[in-house]
Amino acid sequence: MTEILWTPDALTKRRFLIGAGSTAIGLAAARFAQAADDKNSWDLIVVGAGTAGIPAAVFAAHRGVRVLLIEASAQLGGTLHLSTGQMSAAGTKVQKSKGIVDTPAEHLEDVWRISKGTVNRDLVKLAVDNAAEAYDWLMDSGFDMIASHPVKGRAHEPYSKDRYYWGTENGVSIVKVLEQQLKPEIAAGRVTWLARHQAKQLVSGVGGAITGVITEGEDGKSAAHRGKFVLLATGGFNSNVKMYEDLQGVKHYARMSYPYAQGQGHDMAMAVGAYVRGKENYLSNFGGIMETDEPQSHSFARFNTYPERRQPWEIYVNVRGERFVREDVPSVDHREHALLKQPDLRYWVVFDHDIFKQSPVPIEGWDREQFEAAFKDKAMFFMADSLEELAKKTGVNAAGLAASVAAYNKGREAKKDAFGRKHMPLAIAKAPFYAIRQQGYSITSTVGIAVNNDLQVIRKDGSAIKGLYAAGEIIGTSQLMGSAFCGGMNVMPAIAFGKMLGQRMIPLTSA
Repeated sequence: MTEILWTPDALTKRRFLIGAGSTAIGLAAARFAQAADDKNSWDLIVVGAGTAGIPAAVFAAHRGVRVLLIEASAQLGGTLHLSTGQMSAAGTKVQKSKGIVDTPAEHLEDVWRISKGTVNRDLVKLAVDNAAEAYDWLMDSGFDMIASHPVKGRAHEPYSKDRYYWGTENGVSIVKVLEQQLKPEIAAGRVTWLARHQAKQLVSGVGGAITGVITEGEDGKSAAHRGKFVLLATGGFNSNVKMYEDLQGVKHYARMSYPYAQGQGHDMAMAVGAYVRGKENYLSNFGGIMETDEPQSHSFARFNTYPERRQPWEIYVNVRGERFVREDVPSVDHREHALLKQPDLRYWVVFDHDIFKQSPVPIEGWDREQFEAAFKDKAMFFMADSLEELAKKTGVNAAGLAASVAAYNKGREAKKDAFGRKHMPLAIAKAPFYAIRQQGYSITSTVGIAVNNDLQVIRKDGSAIKGLYAAGEIIGTSQLMGSAFCGGMNVMPAIAFGKMLGQRMIPLTSA
């Protein structure tokens, strides 16, 4: 896999240095050498109390060491509060109880197949080899799984075996387990949870080894915390528009991410010599319907583009008015990669009066009354008395749209569609004509901080930054999913990696 690297430009560096050079943080750094007392000295400092950070803190505390858990928000759980909480694991107790024979090796090969060989195979192997143990821990701790799970897939390319798990309350089901596991450690004093504090700077010692973290509270006061090891579990940068566009190389189209996903961990790591990787694997979903045409709008509804749930009656066209994909192709990965090549990751679903009246309601979760009303007051819903007028309203090329509709109708009549489409119940011929604009976007960080197979943060030359580890979305979805969305390969590896680091991978010793 060709690796594309990114390093901060002068502006990004200057922004970090200004923050790190403020009076409060500067004083904290100056006092850092005096922070070695028992009160503010830790065996492990975990930055980020979310999917990876909490398991790391819990299992490190089980080893009898002192852990400081730093969190920017007021609550535990991070992105899990917004996430569907998809997980995948092979060889679990649940699978065995249902007679499903599965292995991590099969899981690895499925991820390799779905990603077309674009993942970091070593990291994926580390994740899948430890996923079952982590999932069993969740289940033994009270995780409330959907009764019909595991399944092969849901919204993403399916696995070859049933190894895909969701909670009844999506990501919140996971949060409840993590909180229940963490609270006794906090009560016993083995974990200190520092909420509403931003980690602002990593502190380096002799030879560049990381020796602690400087934080800033809501009151603007800074503090220095000495640690033998630091784990960055700060998540992604998807609410930081500039960082998103700089690192991913695409526009930021959707305001739907966790507000604390600001990339602070990325800034801190790069400031001490780390680098990021994975830009070449960026992938958008197949789109949602945005509230407005403003930048970073919010997706409030989704057109059902899954043929297994609803066969398409409509056609999909780009801004040139051209069809770009077989609308009933079974592979969601095929559709997503087709959209990736379209201008602004944008397309329009086009149909006519007869399809409007006869087809099943295409918006997930809506009834027909809601669907019809949307064309009167929703910004991304368009209706016109002619294709030419529809093109003008949508901004789609009129000649291209007319040609695409004519070619589709001709192919339907001849039972030979140019894209190989099979389901073509009605022509697009009777006014009024309709269009719904779909916008592709991603709410995860493809690009991430580079780590080695021990999850140590590394420099470009492959050398490890002593004392510094990273797990969770901060290492980038590109490493574990490649240029595809592999079901459950974001949340599950974060939990497994956090658990492993706290349990055995970080060489902690008793304080």
